[in-house]
Amino acid sequence: MIRILVASGLVLLATPLMSAAEPKQLLWGDTHLHTSYSFDAFLNGNMTADPDVAYRYAKGQPVIHPYNRTRVQIDTPLDFLVVSDHAEFLGGIRDIYYEGIQDEDPGFIARLLYWFNERRIRGVIDNGEGPDFFRDLLPLSEDPRTAAASWRESIGEPIPGAELSLRNAWRRIAETADGHNLPGEFTALIGWEWSAVPGGANLHRVVVTDADAVRARGFLPFASTQSPYPEDLWAWLAATSAASGVEFVAIPHNSNLSKGTMFADRTLRGEIIDIEYAEARGRWEPVVEVTQIKGDSETHPELSPADEFADFEVFPYYLQQVAEPYRVDSADYVRSGLQTGLKIESRLGVNPYRFGLIGSTDSHTGLSSAEEPNFWGKMGRDSTPDNKRSKAIADGPSGWSMSASGLAAIWARTNTRAEIVAALKRREVYATTGPRIRVRLLGGWEFTTGDLVNFGEAGYVGRKEGVPMGGELTRVEAVSAPTFLVMAMKDPKSANLDRIQVVKGWLDNTGEPREKVFNVVWSGQRQRDVNGNLERVGDTVDRATGTYTNDIGSVQLEIAWTDPEFDVDTAAFYYVRVLEIPTPRHALLDAIALGLDAPSEGPSVIQERAYTSPIWYLP
Repeated sequence: MIRILVASGLVLLATPLMSAAEPKQLLWGDTHLHTSYSFDAFLNGNMTADPDVAYRYAKGQPVIHPYNRTRVQIDTPLDFLVVSDHAEFLGGIRDIYYEGIQDEDPGFIARLLYWFNERRIRGVIDNGEGPDFFRDLLPLSEDPRTAAASWRESIGEPIPGAELSLRNAWRRIAETADGHNLPGEFTALIGWEWSAVPGGANLHRVVVTDADAVRARGFLPFASTQSPYPEDLWAWLAATSAASGVEFVAIPHNSNLSKGTMFADRTLRGEIIDIEYAEARGRWEPVVEVTQIKGDSETHPELSPADEFADFEVFPYYLQQVAEPYRVDSADYVRSGLQTGLKIESRLGVNPYRFGLIGSTDSHTGLSSAEEPNFWGKMGRDSTPDNKRSKAIADGPSGWSMSASGLAAIWARTNTRAEIVAALKRREVYATTGPRIRVRLLGGWEFTTGDLVNFGEAGYVGRKEGVPMGGELTRVEAVSAPTFLVMAMKDPKSANLDRIQVVKGWLDNTGEPREKVFNVVWSGQRQRDVNGNLERVGDTVDRATGTYTNDIGSVQLEIAWTDPEFDVDTAAFYYVRVLEIPTPRHALLDAIALGLDAPSEGPSVIQERAYTSPIWYLP
């Protein structure tokens, strides 16, 4: 229900989100983790790290690495994990290799082997040629809309026995999740990945449910082999949710490789976005993954030339058989996608891109490793420094290119499946690139610096009304600008903080997108110049040893910030970016271990960061 508030004689409308004053706890997790049940993970060196291993690692237990066979352990356990294996041929390669579930269907393995024998699948894996085989399964480069239109022809005949493999793998995944789920202590969420990649455009979505194993067995994961169009996925989610009572969230990821399609003003079918499409997307995709192993999707230097921190973990490679030059498109990045959402809303009255931000790993090792000094790569074979030099695709990505990123931070009332999914739906979430930077954000009309005192550890406890990250501020009659309470605290095991920035996006009076990054609070005695810029915080990283010191930066930063350029008639979004001081990147540590002067690719240092979900102002 919408609450109507009265303050200073003005009528304020607050969106029907959970009250900002309700106590919540901060949960850390990963919504995007692959195991040996994913065909590409199995082909690339993960033949043993199944969902059980994934949950045990996330909970802090030592496990065996699936490729190098060493004992590995996460430094700080997670609060929740989604095992999100690809729905496409789920469990199939694993079943072929280990000749599984023959007792349920004696002809099952025979049919699968017959289909794959021409492709030498068993020998390929035993001879270490899995990465080459995987490369040949990737799509050819093509216009994504053209490729999607011909998807029925491109997927070929169904693989014999694949549905039985899917059904059994799904049952095992759900039962394993239930076995590890400990409400209030650790949440094991059931999910999968819908992995559409038409023409090499990454349009993947991770689907997360609040289901237990009993309810999850009532359906099978919807795969891109059933349709490459996201609106068909949403229609399936709507029908399945209505029939089963299960709640779903679909999370777009890795938009930096979408070839201009993820946040476009047209659908993949080439149609102008209409109200039906916008409402469906807004319902089923309330959050997006802004950072992960395949780089950062916040923005790009070509899109944000005035943003000195835009050149961060750029990943200029497509998921296809033959490399081609990377082309920057505004529809591939989150900040410009939020701006496109404002443009569509000005036309339709509905914003399909009003989304929150999270991070996750997309690790295919079964190990959720986003810790820079404890990073185990994307694929099993990337786990050793020597193997970072090899490339599955000429001029394509290598282990040096990958980011040790990211994490999903969720403000929830309890650590349970239902509450985590509810927090995702209301967008009260944020992303980090790995460190557990604690961030709180609250927007309202009457806040002052004194309200920071009540901005307590329980979440967003204050004496005045406001909305948390992910919320909306709407004023019928406004005479003042909104004020945002922001507080950030360093990860106790990581680096000090450099600064807090507020990123604002809006449309000018001609309807063109605009953006500005405000430095609002920072460490040390630095002063802003006439353009609002700050000098760099410094760099304590020793390139010879891979160490750093916390002699610079701050443990905590906070501010009550009021937009000095507020326009009461202009819709806008505001999100917070928190930067750490520079620290060693995983590539520097591996280069030192290999006796190299510097990494073969990529930078030696990184400024880790957090991105909050936006707060929108709607006039």
